[in-house]
This record gives sequence, C-alpha cells and structure tokens, in this order.
Amino acid sequence: MDGLSAAAQGERKIAWAASWMPVLSRVRDQLREDGNVAGRRIAVILPVEPKTAYLAAVLAEAGAEVAVAFQGAMVHDDVAAGLRARGVEVFARRGSSHEEELGFFEKVLARRPAVVIDDRADVIRLAHTTHPEVLETLVGASEETTSGVVALRAMEADGTLRVPCVAANDARCKFLFDNRYGSGQSTVAAVLDATNLLAAGKQFVVVGYGWVGKGIARRARGFNARVVVCEVDPFAALEAYHDGFEVLPVAEACEEAGIVMTATGVRGSLPPEAIDRLPDGALLANAGGIDDEFDVPALRAAAKETQRVREHVEEFAFDDGRSLFVVGEGVCVNLSAGEGHPAEIMDLTFAVQALAARYLLERGRDLEPRVHPFPPELDEQVARWKLEALGVRIDALTPAQEAFLQAWEAFE
Repeated sequence: MDGLSAAAQGERKIAWAASWMPVLSRVRDQLREDGNVAGRRIAVILPVEPKTAYLAAVLAEAGAEVAVAFQGAMVHDDVAAGLRARGVEVFARRGSSHEEELGFFEKVLARRPAVVIDDRADVIRLAHTTHPEVLETLVGASEETTSGVVALRAMEADGTLRVPCVAANDARCKFLFDNRYGSGQSTVAAVLDATNLLAAGKQFVVVGYGWVGKGIARRARGFNARVVVCEVDPFAALEAYHDGFEVLPVAEACEEAGIVMTATGVRGSLPPEAIDRLPDGALLANAGGIDDEFDVPALRAAAKETQRVREHVEEFAFDDGRSLFVVGEGVCVNLSAGEGHPAEIMDLTFAVQALAARYLLERGRDLEPRVHPFPPELDEQVARWKLEALGVRIDALTPAQEAFLQAWEAFE
C-alpha cells in the first residue's frame, strides 16, 4: 500500500472512531474556545491506533503542537499515515526495534514538550534519567496506565520525581470503564479473532484480578469458558471467589488451561514453572501494562522450533511434544493483535487525558512535583457529558438532602 492510500485508509479509521467519541469532540470545542493549549507542545506517548490518533488530532485542532510516538507492536501504520496527513508529527512504525523506539522517544523529547501524555511512564522516566534538560521546560505529565502510576509513585517516594504528574489512570471515568469494560471486551475478542478458536468449554486462566482482570474474567465467562483466577492479593482473591470464579495458584491453574491471559502489570506474572505445566495447544496472551508478564525470549530460547501460524499467532514447539501458542507477541494483546478498546470507552479516557493536559498547562507551575489525582470536578463533568451524549437522565439531590449529607447534628 502506497503512502497516499495508507493515509486515506488511516483517515477513514480515525473518522470512524471520532464519530463515536462525542465527549472528546466536546472537549475539543472547549479547548478551541479557551485557547489554553494553543501554541503549546504536547507529546502523546500512546499506542498509535484510531482513538489515540483522534486524541492527538483534537489537541492539534485546538492549536497545540503535537508529537506522537510509541513502540512498534502497537502501531498501525495506516493510522500513523492518516495522522501525519493531519499535520501531526508521528515517530512510530510497525515492527520497530527497541533501539528505534528509544530514538523515537528521544526525538519527541528533543522538541521540549510542555506536557507529556505518557504510557507506562516510559518517557517521563527517560527524561529523568538520560535527558534531564527536558525537565527545565516540562510543566508536567499525565499517566495512562496502572503500571505507570505505580512507577511514578515510586519516583515520588524516593524523591526522584521533579515534575507534577496527574494519575489519569485513577480517574473514575478511566479505570471503571476503560480498564474493566474496554480491556475485558477487547483483549478476549483479540485472542478469539486472532486464533479463530472457541472459548466455550476451555479453561480460561486470568492472572490478576484488578480492574482489567475483572473485566477479562467476566467476558470470558460470557463466552462460556471455565474461568480460573490467580492472585497474590488476598482481598482480590476473596472478591474473585465471591464473584463466582474458581481461585487457584497459577501453576495449578495452568495444568488444564486452554487459554492463559496475564493482567497484572508485574514482571514474571506467569512464571516458567507454570508454563512448564501447560498442556499441548494452550494459548498465551498478555493483557497487562508491561511487556514481560511472561518471558517470550526465554520461550523462544527453550523451543526446538518456532513458526508464525497466523498473522498474530506464533507457535513454540518443545522437545516434550508440546506446542504453545503466543498471541500478539506477548505484549498488550488488544493492541498488538487488534485495534484496542472500543471507541465509546476511549471517549471517556481521552476526554480525561485532554482535560488533564489543559489542567497541567494552566496549573502545573503551581503544583508540587508529585503524583496528583485528576481533579474530581473534571471527572464528574466528563461523566455528565457522556450521559448527555447517551441521552441518559439522572436525578439530583434536593437542597434538604444536600444539607443532610453535610450536617453532623442529629435530625429531629
């Protein structure tokens, strides 16, 4: 496909996503009107797919100078071409090496962004370690993922963090919907579409029962899979049990697994001793926020033979006669083997991110260099705008009810 046709195809995908993202479009109109992002440099470090592209386009249409970069397994080249056609700088290509990706991030940092919309805190950590000069003009960052927020809080705890960061992932309009409904639907769908196999009757092992794991477990059960949850947190395990799922240690759960999906944001969540107990034909996929929730290079080194059996599926054949199948290269499967979360869900997430960028540009110089919550009044505004777009009406507290909630005295 030549550049012009790729750009046209990418533009169609971006336009389709935009038509299902009314809240982000409303934020665009607000940003255009108030002019608070106009002329400011914003880096978008997110998977290059249609919804992210529309976020970048919204910021650009509001007057920001936008640069986008991400790792190659989660880049759709036609969408990147469509975004470039809209005048947005894109430093990304499908299949790029780790060294190339570092180069892409460095090019973005060289443009000295005022705000970074980051994923897994990759670029913020890079700025703090090898490119500290960027911190002189960086106002702040907004973090998309659970694992990224964990990293930023670790930086805050040891006194390393030098700029304010908004935990966009912790906004209710993000984690309650994106992490649960978006990840739940898109990760399970990506595995089933990539393999063209049946979920019903298979043992589906979900490693991790946070918001992402909850969504995956419920969707897998909806496909009539036999769902088993693995956890290290006693409260999460107890919740999974009371939600009706079997709970087992990961090595035991793998003995009869047909599909295993990690969803933890923690390295080594699916350890080698669990993989060794998987039956022939088991599928492995990673829905989590880091790339090495299970060790794909170690699998490749241990296999006697590997081959790509479908576009997004690689077979690993071992001396003991087993074959295991990795979907989406072992990285975030809904993006490496699909187009990510549904547009209606990302409408909420990216409205949060666009408003977080504006908030940092307005207030960042007055904020301490720590992890800040997304302002709750903006979170509620996004939720109310989404309800309006859906045509859903709700009640409001009466003055008497508000007085009751604010008072501590006993009522007669």
